[in-house]
Amino acid sequence: MLKVLLAAVLGSRLAPLGESVASFRVWPNDLDTNLHMNNGRYLSVMDLGRLDLMIRAGLGAVILKRRWRPMVGSAVIRFRRGLGPFERYDLKTRIVGWDEKWFWIEHRYERAGEVVALGAVKGLFRNPTGNVPTAEVLAVLGVTEAPPIPEWILAWRRSEAGNAQATADSSAAVL
Repeated sequence: MLKVLLAAVLGSRLAPLGESVASFRVWPNDLDTNLHMNNGRYLSVMDLGRLDLMIRAGLGAVILKRRWRPMVGSAVIRFRRGLGPFERYDLKTRIVGWDEKWFWIEHRYERAGEVVALGAVKGLFRNPTGNVPTAEVLAVLGVTEAPPIPEWILAWRRSEAGNAQATADSSAAVL
């Protein structure tokens, strides 16, 4: 985390809708019993990608000053290939869309240009009084126009809406 934080602070500025690229290596403490990177480690590295993106896009000082806390609402990941011991890989992170509450952020794990895993998170910012509207975050970033939300994100949103309803229905049945 310190390496990513230092590189982000000292690195070049990034357009708010630009792509952060952070390079890593699989260390022995990243491995599972199959001797490839542990599934949970991917999610931890995604946190680092978002840290790099936020700082390089110009949100670092604003987050501290306004006491915003980035929060993840849900995450999804698909593994295509494993990452073995000591392999180098890049994590490419970018904002792919938003609505009035949530941002959707894509994380692509690449080894030598090949995508080995694709993840995404739905996240927001909170301050001491509650959720920060995406419009406020976008104003700080100077973003005025939204990109079209990719279909796979829209499908994920629909899936989560159905899951939320099923959870509510099963909770009501228990009561």
